[in-house]
Amino acid sequence: MKKVTLLVWVSMLSLLSLAQPPEKNLPPEHLQIRYEPQWWPDRILLTPAADPATSVTVTWRTRAEVRTAFAEIALADPSPEFDEYEKDYQAETELLISEFARAAYHKVTFTDLQPATLYAYRVGAGDYWSEWVQFRTAAAGSEPFTFLYLGDAQNDLHEHWSRAIRAAYREAPQADWVLHAGDLINHSQNDYEWGEWFQAGGFIHRSIPVVVPPGNHEYIKNAEKRKVGISPFWGAQFNFPDNGPEGLEDRCFYVDYQGARIISMDSNADFERQADWLADVLEDNSNQWTIVTFHHPVISPSGDRQCEEVQQLWKPLLDQYQVDLVLQGHDHSYARGQGLITGTNPYENDSKVVYVVSVSGPKMYSITEQQWMDRAAENTQLFQVIEVMEKEIRYRAYTVDGMLYDGFEIHKRPGKTNRVKALKVSPGKERRFKNTLNDPDER
Repeated sequence: MKKVTLLVWVSMLSLLSLAQPPEKNLPPEHLQIRYEPQWWPDRILLTPAADPATSVTVTWRTRAEVRTAFAEIALADPSPEFDEYEKDYQAETELLISEFARAAYHKVTFTDLQPATLYAYRVGAGDYWSEWVQFRTAAAGSEPFTFLYLGDAQNDLHEHWSRAIRAAYREAPQADWVLHAGDLINHSQNDYEWGEWFQAGGFIHRSIPVVVPPGNHEYIKNAEKRKVGISPFWGAQFNFPDNGPEGLEDRCFYVDYQGARIISMDSNADFERQADWLADVLEDNSNQWTIVTFHHPVISPSGDRQCEEVQQLWKPLLDQYQVDLVLQGHDHSYARGQGLITGTNPYENDSKVVYVVSVSGPKMYSITEQQWMDRAAENTQLFQVIEVMEKEIRYRAYTVDGMLYDGFEIHKRPGKTNRVKALKVSPGKERRFKNTLNDPDER
């Protein structure tokens, strides 16, 4: 059994005192009650460990009184007696105290698992346990896989974002993991917003591992809207491989998954240190494919929300090392293209990097028409299904009502740059505010 660690975030109250005015943070009383921690485990989440073929991490939450918690795992089997062969793990536990909740967060990393194998696990303590949840480990070598990609959720998670993640799962229930491009919630310190995010995803979060780079809304801000630190909820809920720069644990990391290197970075701070780390991770990479994700776009579809550090420090490396796909959020619109900015990057003329910005939540921004965008949209909730094969990546972007809005294939060519081929999609003009959601009575 693993040793229990009990951490208390007593500094949370002082951080919250620096945050946005209390009247903007306090939720209605019924929401505070709805998302209070219980004896029963909730907010159960899978995240990939260093070797996703042999390990995975699960986190969950309970009432603060639960100081000792456990996870059980067994090979999945059609017989209901499969649980007689379960293995026990004792959780690491930390106590998180905020203005809105006092809860225990628990973490277990399952290790020594078999590759490409279906397992069942449950978490709990005493008389209070979750259901048995099934998940599959990654293959040990290069094998085709599918993942989901969702841009910013952020607002109205219970009412509106829920349909996006559920539509994504309905389209690709075989997905091996899910990428969220940051800004999962609107106020990083609002416990009830995290509650809505977890509720909207439901069993999806607990049965398919997630990869998440932090967005700007995962940071606590003071009265001047300056970032004063990542939310304590972040580290309590998300546990990623510890292979990034020191001090950026759970925010900057990579996962090698069945022939692809998935690199996740924090586009909020420490740009130079992450650039040095990125160069090393890209240089020492034997995988067939490289996919990079961070929150702030290299090229803003809105035109006036540019993150200069990302563009100046990270984009030259993405082009130099011929990264295949860069998946981003932040701009609450959709744009896809190959990102040429003439004269700013000595490598970009030879690069075929595909850059995508997407949004899955209901908050929408306008775009500025730009030459780099091969496909764009406003006022549209989307999700993406991405299939990674030996010599091809197939990307499809769907609206939440099921229309194929964009698609392309990336073909790997040894010794040459990738060939990018657009897929046929639903006919009609690109979606803009001016041509979407007319009054139903006037259609």
